Amino acid sequence: MVAVGDMGYQALLWLSFGGPEGPDDVLPFLENVTRGRGVPPERLAEVAEHYHHFGGVSPINRLNRDAIGAVEKELAAQGLDLPVYFGNRNWHPMVEDTLARMTADGVRSALVFPTSAYGGYSACRQYDEDIARARAAVGADAPRLTKLRQFFDHPLFLGSFADAVRAAHTELGRPGGARTVFVAHSVPESADRAAGPPEEGGRRYSRQVAEAARLVAAEVGLERHDVVWQSRSGPPRVPWLEPDIVDHIDALHAEGVGSVVVCPVGFVSDHLEVIWDLDNEAAERAAELGMGFARAATPNSDRRFADLVVELVREHLTDAPVRKLSGFPAAGCTTNGAPCAPRCCEPAQRPG
Repeated sequence: MVAVGDMGYQALLWLSFGGPEGPDDVLPFLENVTRGRGVPPERLAEVAEHYHHFGGVSPINRLNRDAIGAVEKELAAQGLDLPVYFGNRNWHPMVEDTLARMTADGVRSALVFPTSAYGGYSACRQYDEDIARARAAVGADAPRLTKLRQFFDHPLFLGSFADAVRAAHTELGRPGGARTVFVAHSVPESADRAAGPPEEGGRRYSRQVAEAARLVAAEVGLERHDVVWQSRSGPPRVPWLEPDIVDHIDALHAEGVGSVVVCPVGFVSDHLEVIWDLDNEAAERAAELGMGFARAATPNSDRRFADLVVELVREHLTDAPVRKLSGFPAAGCTTNGAPCAPRCCEPAQRPG
């Protein structure tokens, strides 16, 4: 067993979004998520109903715990002595509480795995803010925290999606005959324009999503694919990335497309937004139009996801070659909540 502490790190912090685990959690959770964002009350009530439809429970915490268990086993199998702690931005276990426990346990320095593969404010820099906020809450004794890099273009991540797309086409019984549509979480246009360092020209998030979709499509051998968005919120007057997945299904039907495979390439797990927006709303719209529909699985339960996390850890510990399939820089690895670069992915001004 390799004592990773001898390499300067005593733990791995698994940092995620969080989700309610009972009906009484739903509104407080959503208030945490939307604080300061100007989300209309009717939209908040609508989203709350999505959670209550499933008993007020999001699967995200369970899925994270399952993934952490797989990572712990893989770390042990590779002889790495690195305990894994779990903290969230928006619901318990809150990252501030987790970091306080890590400090009490004697952790002085830890790696951080954020459960988001991409760049951009919500996908990357907001996790830097979580790290800085948690360290400030704990105080001077807080561990030094080093966030692992973005992994949207890692071959293990993309390979998992490629196999899932193949399986979804097979499920439809029309291998290669359905249109494949890649989906990621929409963000405000202003946030996407600010994604990445200014000298890069912005839109790092949407460009990375498009590149991940292109790489998966190339691996599968698709002749054509589309990239669309889901789960927009905020005031209707604020433009977000479009088209929406349900609107796009309508457009495909108008084109004469008879079946669709939907791949949630923007997500690592089947959390509630994936289940509601895709397995319910998108699937129901396709059924209403008489279209075939299949949804590709996310990587969370794929053995390769645990392998990916451990590979990112090893990459950082040993200066091993960075495995990635795109020309984007290997970004996102920062310490104690610092941004990747000056003005990188600055938060958009909230509407008044």
